[in-house]
Amino acid sequence: MKIQERTGAGAGRSAAPAQPSVGDRLPTPPRERKPALAALAVLLILVGALGATMLVLQAGDRIEVVKVTEAIPAGGSVSTSNTTSVMVAKDDSIHYVEWSQLDQLKKLKAVSAIPAGVVAVGEMFGDEAGVAAGKATVGLSLKAGQYPTGIKQGDTVAAYRVSSASGSSNSNSNSSSSASSNSVIVDNARVTYVPGAKDSGDELVSSTNLAVTLTVDSDKAADLAQAASNGEVALVQVPGNSGN
Repeated sequence: MKIQERTGAGAGRSAAPAQPSVGDRLPTPPRERKPALAALAVLLILVGALGATMLVLQAGDRIEVVKVTEAIPAGGSVSTSNTTSVMVAKDDSIHYVEWSQLDQLKKLKAVSAIPAGVVAVGEMFGDEAGVAAGKATVGLSLKAGQYPTGIKQGDTVAAYRVSSASGSSNSNSNSSSSASSNSVIVDNARVTYVPGAKDSGDELVSSTNLAVTLTVDSDKAADLAQAASNGEVALVQVPGNSGN
């Protein structure tokens, strides 16, 4: 009986799985270090941070400049009503006209037609406007009723000769004068200059007279100037504001 009990106990112990000793575990390979990849990662982080900094600096280096909001014909000038201010990135290679220089810019003339929506640069203006070959500019001083309401730079107008003389006569001289009255002097003239209502720096215009400058064909300039000196000119706005 004692022999059987010992055998059974020994059989029970042998059924339990044997645990491996610490010395029997396989060694793990050491991790391979890659210093080149680590250096590349650091470099990329530094480059990204530098790029972000440059973008912030460039966005902050901006200036306020003049933008043309209405078309300005050759010989015309900027005003408060046909310009606005915009912010642009500063670029020394572009001769922007800064908003603080608007008053000085009003004294200059456009050397050629300037479309609406462009940012003004110094090369667009000069002391004297370039007049195309075969053209001339004529200044008028018009009373209320001699020009259409709302007339502005760039408009196309016709200039008529009007007479203030009243009555009629049967004489040949009066008939000839009447025939010359109320006739077209210029059928297609471009308004080169007219003071804006908001222009504090422009010439002040009285309540009865408006200073208007027209660009016309050279062969029409003398007749228009003569009629203007006699106060016998009336302007009528006509189609054709896209240009001559």
